[in-house]
Amino acid sequence: MGRKVTKAIFPVAGLGTRFLPTTKSIPKEMLSLVDKPLIQYAIDEARAAGIKEFIFVTSRGKGSLEDYFDHAHELESSLKKAGKEELLEILRATNMESGAIAYIRQHKALGLGHAVWCARRLLSDDEPFAVVLTDDVIQGEPPCLQQMIEAYGETGGSMVATMEVAADKASSYGVLDVAEDMGAIVRAKGMVEKPKAGTQPSNLAVIGRYILAPTVMKNLNKLKQGAGGEIQLTDAIAEEIQAGRDVFGLRFRGQRFDCGSKAGFLQATVAFGLERDELKDEFADYLHQVMAMRRAAE
Repeated sequence: MGRKVTKAIFPVAGLGTRFLPTTKSIPKEMLSLVDKPLIQYAIDEARAAGIKEFIFVTSRGKGSLEDYFDHAHELESSLKKAGKEELLEILRATNMESGAIAYIRQHKALGLGHAVWCARRLLSDDEPFAVVLTDDVIQGEPPCLQQMIEAYGETGGSMVATMEVAADKASSYGVLDVAEDMGAIVRAKGMVEKPKAGTQPSNLAVIGRYILAPTVMKNLNKLKQGAGGEIQLTDAIAEEIQAGRDVFGLRFRGQRFDCGSKAGFLQATVAFGLERDELKDEFADYLHQVMAMRRAAE
């Protein structure tokens, strides 16, 4: 039903102040989970979903992001000479074809909606597009965006990833007001950004994966012209519902980690470390020892 989605926007202009002092010189998207930076997890997920063109909305100080996806000719050459084929393969997985990535600057931090709007000239007027937030790392099989693309093929409209959250956590998220619950997919009749405690319309929070109809960009254009403060993506999606166009939420299969927070980043490090064949036994033994010592100390 929906037109094929081949472009994804990655809003990566944030300062990452929660991770200072590291982010004084390193973009937060380059922080490493085990041995891969957050941005690589996001790119790998998008590739698995069939995305061919990657649009990064960046800001000053993000040069190492651009360098990361470039070919490192000297490093490749020295690995080749040393016969380190496995490392060479790992390195090749980070290379992107010329022209696959576009970089757009967001000069003022005016919100997620504004970051997405900055990419408007790289999309045609009738083209749906994905938005991937790198802070949300999702361990799922198949990857979350692929699950969404498959569901979107059935539904069309716009789609957000959603998961159930505890009532006392809802005020940290955009929350869906559900018109129809069809199991894995829900149809929304509204969206509320960071509702006050006790006012949330459901326990379904919006997570950082979106497939958006081209009309969402037109909505952002109107908000851009009318808003003095931050421009929220939630408002532009909610306008779709008000206009009678479909917005769906997908209860994705998998675990989401909020790598924009230190606790979430540490949890993700443990989860992804335990997934690695070469690390899991030694790492699990260490975690058991730590927990045993903590229990003994209590």
